[in-house]
Amino acid sequence: MTDNTRKKRIWAWMFFDWAQQPYATLGLTFIFAPYFAAVAADWFLAQGLQDKAARASAQGLWSSAQTVAGLAIAFSAPFLGAWADSTGRRLPWIRGFTALAILCAAFLWNLQPDGTGLMLVLVLFWTGFFFSESAFNLNNALLPSLGTRDEVGRISGGATAFGYWGGVLSLFIILLLFAENDTGKTLIGLSPPFGLDPETREGTRFTGPFIALWFALFTLPYFLIIREPASVTKRPSVRAVLGDLARSIRAISKRPSCASFLMGSMFYRDALSALYAYGGVYAVLVLDWTTPQVGVFGIIAAIAAALISWIGGIADQRFGPKPVIVISVWALIVVSSVVVGMSRDHLFLLSLPEGSLIPDITFYICGATMGGAGGALYSASRSMMVRHADPDRPAETFGLFALTGKATAFLAPALITLFTLMTQSTQLGFLPVIALFLVGLFLLRWTQPEGDIA
Repeated sequence: MTDNTRKKRIWAWMFFDWAQQPYATLGLTFIFAPYFAAVAADWFLAQGLQDKAARASAQGLWSSAQTVAGLAIAFSAPFLGAWADSTGRRLPWIRGFTALAILCAAFLWNLQPDGTGLMLVLVLFWTGFFFSESAFNLNNALLPSLGTRDEVGRISGGATAFGYWGGVLSLFIILLLFAENDTGKTLIGLSPPFGLDPETREGTRFTGPFIALWFALFTLPYFLIIREPASVTKRPSVRAVLGDLARSIRAISKRPSCASFLMGSMFYRDALSALYAYGGVYAVLVLDWTTPQVGVFGIIAAIAAALISWIGGIADQRFGPKPVIVISVWALIVVSSVVVGMSRDHLFLLSLPEGSLIPDITFYICGATMGGAGGALYSASRSMMVRHADPDRPAETFGLFALTGKATAFLAPALITLFTLMTQSTQLGFLPVIALFLVGLFLLRWTQPEGDIA
């Protein structure tokens, strides 16, 4: 393979991060999730709940759906990876899952401000999320083939940064042109284009079709350039695939470094997913932010994520992924503590005057830290997994990586739901997130910095 061909292949692979990122940036975190939370809270309020209980129920509904989706991803990923390795085919699965994710995203348009379509769209969002993540997990298995052991950290960091720049651009487009505030205008005072009706929040609802169009357009370079090695297609039985998977799991149990990393990442990635999923929801339910405010928060977080992921990739190549992981987790623990200790009228023990900007400024700083540390953490974790991956069965190994990233996916949302309903406080509902980060950090003690694959 020539150097130009290799570079083209790396860039094409990186385009999958760019194409998929708006599903997380616009959908999961900064635009659709806050809109869903506001609509759900109003719907519960209309059912007779008090304001605080309605907000808690809205958060609980979102977290419950996330739990189910996380479990589905967790238990399907290893089998899908093992099947892809056994058949020698990954791209057909990636194409199929991507198409289904695009279809689900397009139908997010149907959530009306009065709550019409609430449950249907909730199911469609998390079903699409399942397909999107399943495609992404299989795509990750191509990383070991893109560079040497010393290069994959920089490649992973570059792809993560590139993806976040896609998130930044998509956020700018939605905020400046489509997502309307309470006055029916966008962030720069425009009415939504194409005759979209601000009264029925059609500008904000266009986020779903926009994600679908973006995903479809920018996966084209990926599917046109990325090719799998020519091989004889095998048709293994389900029993044979499960047998191979069981043997791989038993083998990992005898590798302390790999087992330590998978277990530690299971907890800290679960906590990170919760922090991402509820950042925008927290801003709406606790700080009473509008959609454009949440969008600005998202832009700050995404820019920080792009920059720090790139820097983290360079640090990974120089120092290895483990120091990047540890520093990132500590930064996220600080952010989680601020989330628990802050509301509209206080910051920890400090009472704030009415109308104080301190909560807003503080949460913008938290957004930058969350985005930057989270991006670097995921990139370095992907690089660390390469150092523990079986070179003959990378999709299966990354399937197990996905499993451990989602096996406790029910835990953070379930604990957040439990603590939120028990305390009737959106802030205190985040306490379990801090504990999960700490557990993950502790379990990394036995992870070898350079992995255990010679």
